[in-house]
Amino acid sequence: MADPAIDDFYAVIPAGGIGSRLWPLSRADAPKFLHDLTGSGQTLLRDTWDRLAPLSGEGRIAVVTGRAHRAAVERELPGVPDHNVFLESEPRDSSAAIGLAAAILVRREPDVIIGSFAADHVIRQTRQFEFAVRQAVAVAREGYICTIGIQPSEASVGFGYIKQAGELIVDGAPEAYMVERFVEKPDLDTAKQYFEDRAYLWNAGMFITRADVLLAELAVNEPELHAALLELAEAWDDRDRRGPAVDRLWPSLKKIAIDYSVAEPAAEKGRLAVIPGHFDWDDVGDFASLSKLNSHGRNELAILGEGARVLADASSGIVVTQTKRVISLIGVRDIVVVDTPDALLVTTAENAQRVKGVVDALKLTGRGDVL
Repeated sequence: MADPAIDDFYAVIPAGGIGSRLWPLSRADAPKFLHDLTGSGQTLLRDTWDRLAPLSGEGRIAVVTGRAHRAAVERELPGVPDHNVFLESEPRDSSAAIGLAAAILVRREPDVIIGSFAADHVIRQTRQFEFAVRQAVAVAREGYICTIGIQPSEASVGFGYIKQAGELIVDGAPEAYMVERFVEKPDLDTAKQYFEDRAYLWNAGMFITRADVLLAELAVNEPELHAALLELAEAWDDRDRRGPAVDRLWPSLKKIAIDYSVAEPAAEKGRLAVIPGHFDWDDVGDFASLSKLNSHGRNELAILGEGARVLADASSGIVVTQTKRVISLIGVRDIVVVDTPDALLVTTAENAQRVKGVVDALKLTGRGDVL
């Protein structure tokens, strides 16, 4: 029998960003979270919704997304209530997105606990995920900000790390630990040290806390941002006032990640906790990780695309295609081929992180038509 939904919990899904390292598949009008990147038959956003609904109930999931993506989000999530879709006029990073949700929801429900979970991550073993979130909620009820860290499976330089400190004793959270500090993405030698240490977890960007606790931390560390978010929230549920307030205030909001505005300062004050997550997790940050995800770690060729026409001989890597073109690969290893109607990307897994540089170059040359 499934555990019941958590009465005082609200799940928040920030659905923003275009995933520029996955260009030309991921675009401004079709960002990463609106793609099926795992072969599940549905988008990453829908997968995220399905993971969270048993924890919060469908009526207690809020989505923060851009105005341009509203229609697509509502098609993917027909169960999301209209009043739980929070629209950004433009991206202003995670502090603004999550802070806005916290400010709106705490006005509706003063003691609410919120959990922020990215729309474009891949998580398997959903029962273990649910267990981790339920522990994090128990920790949040005690006034802590809690994150879920992932036990590293390799010495990765692609993720930030969380260093665990002493055990935290909280009923309902047998695996809770205090956080000593956050660590930026390391070089390879340092990542190897972290991997061997086992006190370090990958930072998966999941935060669970009472909304008023998060806002109090913002008030201390980013007072101007905090004040603007409160003003937006005060007008939000009045349709006549919301639009003008967003147009006036949103463009001036400081762009800052919630790691810097809330999590790192909370760790320094001994107010940040972590639950180790015992489930497979991937942020699908580039085509190398997408290849590994779809080949299940085996050195073979992964193919994504309905009706893909791929001929391969002694080749490995990934092919993503949105066309009916025949793609033939002979004797190439760790290849990345992304074939769309108006753009073709060919690189290798080793250079997958450099795709963002192509996007930046296209912006400089004014080629917005392929972004």
